Amino acid sequence: MAWPDRRQQAAGIAIPLIAIFGAFITSGLLIQVAGYDALRALTALFDGAFGNAYSLAETGVRSCPLLLSGLAVMLAFRCGFWNIGVEGQFLIGALMTAWTAPFFIGWTPYLAWPMILFSGVFAGALWGAVAGILKVNRQVQEVISTIMLNFIAIQMVSFAVHGPLMEEAGQFPQTDPVTASLRLTRWFPPTRLHSGILVALIIGILVYILLFRTVIGYRIRAAGMNAVAARAAGIPVSKTIIMTMCLSGGVAGLAGAIELTGVTYRLYDQFGGGYGYTGIAVALLGRLHPGGVVLSAILFGVLETGANAMQREANVSAVLVYVIQALILLFVLVGTAVSRHWVKRKI
Repeated sequence: MAWPDRRQQAAGIAIPLIAIFGAFITSGLLIQVAGYDALRALTALFDGAFGNAYSLAETGVRSCPLLLSGLAVMLAFRCGFWNIGVEGQFLIGALMTAWTAPFFIGWTPYLAWPMILFSGVFAGALWGAVAGILKVNRQVQEVISTIMLNFIAIQMVSFAVHGPLMEEAGQFPQTDPVTASLRLTRWFPPTRLHSGILVALIIGILVYILLFRTVIGYRIRAAGMNAVAARAAGIPVSKTIIMTMCLSGGVAGLAGAIELTGVTYRLYDQFGGGYGYTGIAVALLGRLHPGGVVLSAILFGVLETGANAMQREANVSAVLVYVIQALILLFVLVGTAVSRHWVKRKI
């Protein structure tokens, strides 16, 4: 049995690399066929992400919410729960942060920051727990419940910024900015690089330890691989699902809190820009492993940061980035299917 395991491990490393390479080659061909200079466009994309200190910092800023969203998706998927609701948990975390932040004005920043971020974690965890409870107690299909919860979260944010949390001036549907003393520390001004990136990396390490070095992590993985066998072995699968969704939602809520206090400083309609949905792609490309999710988040951060430079310098629409992301996922799915078939034939 060791030989197929080694094959699977090799495939797990090779497939994402092949998918990325294949996606960029295919995108380059599409650009060339469309009448643009593919080499110039892709060069501009990477130059926009790595060309100078500001670009590098911006790549880190874009990667931060993608990393946390990817970790949130990964946690739920590891438990066999298809959490499509990270976007909603992200928004609820940001909403709670925007509401609670004014209560901490005047506090010492090093006391206020953990409390503010925890409010986002708490709200996201509760939002995730709703889907877990519906799944366990009422057998509601999680894809449906999490998508519906996304829409509810979007409308709650819209109601808040048009109503009770609307800025004092009353001109735009947005909240007042977070007080300067409550904002996350920015490194290397005038870049937007902030201390939330360090928090995200720490969370990635903690998630790895949880999944692969603790009993709780073993239960999560066992429930995800075979819930029936896990239940027969004495693992409380229902409680594990709800707990995992609390963890998943909490990480997503933290992403929303960090984005609000470290980048935008305000809550408004269309907040988040779909980070929760992109997190699904980040988790899948990362092969549902914390280390892979970190690398995948950086790649997607590079694509998002370089998109504007590509449009500005090569006159190629920034929308191409979404084509590249879709192609990467397509190559990953095809590669996974082929590798599984190949491994089964070799057993």
